[in-house]
Amino acid sequence: MTVFGPLPVHILPPGPDPEPAPGCGVCAALVEQRGRALARGDHAKAARSNAEIRNHPHTPETDA
Repeated sequence: MTVFGPLPVHILPPGPDPEPAPGCGVCAALVEQRGRALARGDHAKAARSNAEIRNHPHTPETDA
């Protein structure tokens, strides 16, 4: 019986930071959080901020 080790994992570099929606206060606050996180070297927090910006819903109700 032949036993193989774990298969290699290829991790892609992160894509560009998401752009905030124009006029969205939530996105603007998240961009500020992301900047502060990066300034202190907290890349995990910056990635979470990016995910929130990317996933934040934008509808007429939420952008009012």
